Amino acid sequence: MKNVIFAVWAMLCITSLSYAQSSDADKRDSDKLLLTIFLKHDQSMNLNEIEEVRKKQGFYKNFPPEGVSVVNWYVVMGIGQMVVLELPASKLKDVNLAIERSAWKAFRSEIYPTYDLYPIVEDKLNNTSKVSY
Repeated sequence: MKNVIFAVWAMLCITSLSYAQSSDADKRDSDKLLLTIFLKHDQSMNLNEIEEVRKKQGFYKNFPPEGVSVVNWYVVMGIGQMVVLELPASKLKDVNLAIERSAWKAFRSEIYPTYDLYPIVEDKLNNTSKVSY
């Protein structure tokens, strides 16, 4: 379990590091936050059954709610899906309701507020090169 938690933590760090903002954007968007959501697969169902539940509950119509942006969306093998959203703090309730109304049954969810640490550590890193594929 500790290995899984470490792997998830590492992915969060990578996600946060890949999402840098300028200082002007920080001033304009000071009320915005990043939200990392883990949609953990219900392993009693196969992928087709999970998709059917999501469609039936209107997941794709309701998530993310209006005014919320998807920063990235990853599959974390063995866990499920990891979604990072950017949203105004005032939309937090809407995101929670969208998850509760349309993702439950297909997934168990874990939600974590996240912030961009990269501008703080960028100058401290010995190797600042980025890999692109």
